[in-house]
Amino acid sequence: MALTQKLINDGNAAVDEMLAGVMAAHPGHLWRPAHAPRAVIARHGPRQGKVALVIGGGSGHEPTFLGFVGKGLADACAVGNVFASPPPQPAVDAALAAQGGAGVLFMYGNYAGDVMNFDMATELLEMEGVEARTVLTTDDIASSPDRAKRRGVAGNVFIFKAAGAAADLMLPLDEVERIARHANARTFTMGVALSSCSLPQTRRPSFDLPVGEMEIGMGIHGEPGVRRGPLRPADEVVDEIMDAILAEMGAARGDRVAVLVNSLGATPLMELYILHARVAARLAQAGLEVHRALVGPYCTSLDMAGASITVMHLDAELTRLIDHPCDCAMFRQG
Repeated sequence: MALTQKLINDGNAAVDEMLAGVMAAHPGHLWRPAHAPRAVIARHGPRQGKVALVIGGGSGHEPTFLGFVGKGLADACAVGNVFASPPPQPAVDAALAAQGGAGVLFMYGNYAGDVMNFDMATELLEMEGVEARTVLTTDDIASSPDRAKRRGVAGNVFIFKAAGAAADLMLPLDEVERIARHANARTFTMGVALSSCSLPQTRRPSFDLPVGEMEIGMGIHGEPGVRRGPLRPADEVVDEIMDAILAEMGAARGDRVAVLVNSLGATPLMELYILHARVAARLAQAGLEVHRALVGPYCTSLDMAGASITVMHLDAELTRLIDHPCDCAMFRQG
């Protein structure tokens, strides 16, 4: 199997070299404690009396997670190796640097390693006298019929956005946690992969997906989807995804939604906008108003070809929070 070509130095050092570049590019938004290089902190978000929203997970999904650290969104991020959970200590370091005496809310995707390590971080924080809670994102409708067992994927963008706005509005920890759970419950994602990705350490495809085939419902680490079959035209792919999302969402005509058409890394904007055209048409047919649309690479899987579609079913509260201004290293609004 041929090696993939990457602009890297040492695959084992790729995450730390990436972080050095991120910090050099965004010094007005981000900083790192000298003793904690895998904890990334917002310069202007954390403040006294504010709930600290700390997100995190494995690298390779950029701009998720560290790109969403900034004023109005996440206060800090714990950074893991490629597709690997951060250990407990960076999560603790991030929380201690960002906390303002009103408690900490950890948010991350529902993966076993993340759950274990962030739970340990919560226990360590409680030993320091800092209250910490967790809300898992579970928006991937293809991964399980049981909402609690689903993976967290690109819907993170909207879910983190709502929780970050609530924290920025200085709401108490109980309210920020409630809003985070509410946002998660109303967010639905499904994706399709057209190729595998390759890790910087190996530079080899992480799984085999023959030319001319696609995987519907594949996860952002290469986890299996609901089925594999021939590659089909974009509109047919969108229809399968939207049929599943609309059936589960159960929105009424006249309701509003936020939409994300997300590249998994290698899929260009041209193809994403072709997908979005069909998504918008299907939502219009369902009588739903698109209040906000994002199109681009927001939650990637290194160099994987493919895309995901996320729909958040808005209500008045979520609409206000999704519209709240934010200023992050890789995402700005308002």
